[in-house]
Amino acid sequence: MTATDPRSFLYKPGLLDPDGAQMLARETLRDCDDGELFLQFTASEALAFDDGRLRTADYSREAGFGLRGISGETTGFAHANEISVDAIRRAGETLSLLDATTGRPAPPPIGTNRHLYTDESPLDGIAFADKVRLLETIDAAARARDPRVCQVTASLAASWSVVEIVRADGLVANDIRPLVRLNVSIVAEQNGRRETGSFGMGGRRLYDDLFEPATWNRAIDEALHQALVNMESVAAPAGKCAVLLGPGWPGVLLHEAVGHGLEGDFNRKGTSAFSGRIGERVAAPGVTVVDDGSMPGRRGSLTIDDEGTPTRETVLIEDGILKGYIHDRLNARLMGVEPTGNGRRQNYAHAPMPRMTNTFMKGGHDDPAAMLAGMKDGIYAKSFGGGQVDIVSGKFVFSCTEAYKVENGKLGAPIKGATLIGDGPTVLTQVKGIGNDLALDEGVGVCGKGGQSVPAGVGQPTLLVEGLTVGGTG
Repeated sequence: MTATDPRSFLYKPGLLDPDGAQMLARETLRDCDDGELFLQFTASEALAFDDGRLRTADYSREAGFGLRGISGETTGFAHANEISVDAIRRAGETLSLLDATTGRPAPPPIGTNRHLYTDESPLDGIAFADKVRLLETIDAAARARDPRVCQVTASLAASWSVVEIVRADGLVANDIRPLVRLNVSIVAEQNGRRETGSFGMGGRRLYDDLFEPATWNRAIDEALHQALVNMESVAAPAGKCAVLLGPGWPGVLLHEAVGHGLEGDFNRKGTSAFSGRIGERVAAPGVTVVDDGSMPGRRGSLTIDDEGTPTRETVLIEDGILKGYIHDRLNARLMGVEPTGNGRRQNYAHAPMPRMTNTFMKGGHDDPAAMLAGMKDGIYAKSFGGGQVDIVSGKFVFSCTEAYKVENGKLGAPIKGATLIGDGPTVLTQVKGIGNDLALDEGVGVCGKGGQSVPAGVGQPTLLVEGLTVGGTG
């Protein structure tokens, strides 16, 4: 697939060429303050091996465009899965419904020659039979690990996307985006009791390292460990207590409880718990939160966002003080600040909005072992499942998939059914310890907002939070 010019998947003879795209962008967006013609081709695959057989083998190819024009605060958007002069011109008729322009066109994004990931397609590098063989091998290896393993699900997924952003001011920006993921889920059974454990990894790279035995064996070990730990779990206690959050994936709580509240659209409209609080203390001293889409190979990273703005590290909270928000071009312009490279869309059929990339809390100076030893009682939350958050209040509910009681500074019995309940702004002020062990997630995060899903990364060091409410059944 990548042996030919990737743009050939966007431009077809007789339908559209690059010069025609630029002409159409000038024509359809000439009366707009901002906007772009967004062209995209995506090839994707998903294979799932479940209960001893290949259950799913999907492959798809899709191409289309989204045409967006902005006048003041109003957005006009149209899309189609046919990339042609006629289709784009028809879409341009939608923009004629916009109010009169302000007469101050937004300047184009700055360019970049940076590359954060390979241009090669992960779909082409390894034969289909080898992908199926890997899943069969994982299934057999997981079942051989422990006699209590009764069900195994292993899956591979990959996509390769070619993006071109064409603006009326002449800027043309390109990005080629690979993405891979491996997941292993194990069900163990003992004395009639069944428990599940799962583990996944991935990023913007090729399949290569996922096929290394050390890599997929680690996925099996982690999933099995979680299932067997949960086999010994007891009912979770309920009430307020100290909570020690593990490093890495537990940063998803930060993503949901705090990250969404720092997105520019909510703050421009005054609907976030953090609206109008720039310069104020919103977290305990030592708490520094950043969003960084410029990290090579990470799942949430992008060379440029879906408006053509290069991604970067944006400091949101520094030493407990709110420093800024993450922005797309629209909200940045209306708030009088610079866009941060966070204008993202699920695909060509959606308009961009401010979205997180890789959002994490930076490490501190505390020893995680000492933080645990200093706890009289509480819980240690190592991994999370799903969660929900209300942007206006910041209130959240998160379920733990692996957690333990803490008794007199030591890990006690694993617990089942624990949920963490609180609100983001309050939790940040209750942080009493920040570990020196910052870790990012393994590359499986998916963020939802406004009906759109995009890949995202999370992370944090070990965190000690006092007085968090734990919902349980014990």
